[in-house]
Amino acid sequence: MNTYTEAIEYLYSRLPVFTRDGASAYKKDLDRTLELCAALDNPQHKFKTIHVGGTNGKGSSSHMLAAILSSAGYKTGLYTSPHLVDFRERVRINSEMISEQFVVDYVNTQRNLIEAVKPSFFEVTVAMAFDYFAQESVDIAIIEVGLGGRLDSTNIISPEVALITNIGMDHMNLLGDTIQEIAYEKAGIIKANTPIVISEFDPLTAPVFEAKAQEFQAPLLFADQVYKAERTSKEHHYQSILITGPSMSNIVKLDLTGSYQLKNIVGVLAIVDQIRKIGFDVSIDAIETGLANVQRLTGFQGRWQTISIDPLIICDTGHNEDGIREVVKNLEEVSYRKLHVVIGAMKDKDLDHMLPFLPKDAIYYFSNPDIPRAMTAEELQEKAANYGLLGKSLGSVHHALEAAKSAFQRGDLIFVGGSNFVVAEVLQSLA
Repeated sequence: MNTYTEAIEYLYSRLPVFTRDGASAYKKDLDRTLELCAALDNPQHKFKTIHVGGTNGKGSSSHMLAAILSSAGYKTGLYTSPHLVDFRERVRINSEMISEQFVVDYVNTQRNLIEAVKPSFFEVTVAMAFDYFAQESVDIAIIEVGLGGRLDSTNIISPEVALITNIGMDHMNLLGDTIQEIAYEKAGIIKANTPIVISEFDPLTAPVFEAKAQEFQAPLLFADQVYKAERTSKEHHYQSILITGPSMSNIVKLDLTGSYQLKNIVGVLAIVDQIRKIGFDVSIDAIETGLANVQRLTGFQGRWQTISIDPLIICDTGHNEDGIREVVKNLEEVSYRKLHVVIGAMKDKDLDHMLPFLPKDAIYYFSNPDIPRAMTAEELQEKAANYGLLGKSLGSVHHALEAAKSAFQRGDLIFVGGSNFVVAEVLQSLA
């Protein structure tokens, strides 16, 4: 393969992709990832890591940590998924995405192994990221769990510290039908004698984490019992947050404006305290600079993001019960005349844990993203009507957004969400 486009097309065409294929692409062991990395001389052991898991908030927390560490002067790797616009968003060092040439060279070099091992798209991407970070000699890398934790491909690292953001009902067909079962899978990233930070104490899940931490003699900390975060003001592009805790009592600006970031930021700060203990020099100035510039420093998109002022369009990738609840909470903080909602969902999504919480006084524009896993706009419209959510079936995300923009009047708000892929198509159209 000579071009980046050919390399990406090869990966997508030859490998099972969870975002496209769903549960059939989920490999329930670490064998293939270990085999891929062994052939690369185990790059995952050649740099320090922070492992970040959870149901909601792990992406935001990972990007905040990366912004803070790069602001502190460290060469910081960041591995996240899925991407929204460009595959290379998944693998970054400081603000720079992995080079197209590295992707081409990796695929050409590893092609025979890939075809012999038959890994998933995600497993190949994880190995690629680890190889890239090792070759580039990063000081530390933030590694976001893809799905679950215990059996996730990223779980072959030996991190300096791990963070679990929160636990919610999502991917129940793979992780379990109860909050405790899901917590058990997330707790699988807890390692022997390795500090573990839980962002949010929940009496339902805390015993699961406490038992796993005790089993592995891992020091355990619930961040919201140590740090408090209170919003003092909010603008379109940032919010001011009063932080009180053992290492700082400051008002900081955060350029991620969702109210749910108050839950995430305490976990981030608790992780910073932990890595200071192993010699990382992270000043208050680095924390403040990083938090104020997360999007610029990491390319983060899609979390309560204002993508247009006139018309006012806000997007958010929240796609499970907790995520939708947070979306509604943020909608209630916005002043608008009429709410227009451009929405789509996946076939395998449990809509009973999403649709009941959406506002019934909005106008809905039902769509289906351009991937095989997407539920048709017509089916989504039918299911939504059972919960009193009424609107039009428009087919493509593009047509749904254009219909919403045509109906928009001054003082209205257009919200885009329900799925990563709805938000991705809107952002791609603006790129």
